[in-house]
Amino acid sequence: MADIASIRQEYALQTLDEKDVDKDPMQQFSKWWEAAVSSEIEEVNAMSLATVSERGTPSVRIVLLKDFNEDGFVFYTNYQSDKGKDMEANKNVAISFFWKELQRQIRIEGTVSKVDASLSDAYFATRPRASQIGAAASPQSNVIPDRSLLETNVKDLQAKYENKEVLRPIQWGGYIVKPRSIEFWQGRRSRLHDRLLYVKENEKWLIRRLAP
Repeated sequence: MADIASIRQEYALQTLDEKDVDKDPMQQFSKWWEAAVSSEIEEVNAMSLATVSERGTPSVRIVLLKDFNEDGFVFYTNYQSDKGKDMEANKNVAISFFWKELQRQIRIEGTVSKVDASLSDAYFATRPRASQIGAAASPQSNVIPDRSLLETNVKDLQAKYENKEVLRPIQWGGYIVKPRSIEFWQGRRSRLHDRLLYVKENEKWLIRRLAP
């Protein structure tokens, strides 16, 4: 068995300095995003989403970023899933990206809300038909007796929508995370990493350097 404590990676690809970053964190995210896409990172839009239940229990899972703009970060899921229930009870969430190929991490904290139904409809229409059926077939996060339930649901929906447009399920749609803080992390040698934190105060973004 490998010695877990001895596993380590020296980071030395790039640096992160205040004079080189954009004053707007969403513009800075866009720059890093383009670099990540250009690097052909697999599942570049995978991000960890952390939520907290009404009982105060934290939970984290991977979801896929589907859009971002000056207002925040957009993803889609089942509103009745565990994470959907968490976000209904507690709007405070955190998301993070880790692009190991660039030795970069981005951490975002903010509040979440549902996107307009028209946006969810528009995105749902672009999904592969099988994914549309899958979204409608799965009672996400619920206990099911076995996989045959899903397979039966899929067959029933395929018959229902044969030669028809698949309609977006009312329990499925998008969320947007509106950030109140965004941290950009660049790996450096000897664990002396660069960490720049953007914090919004009085509608202005302030940049602070954090110790690694």
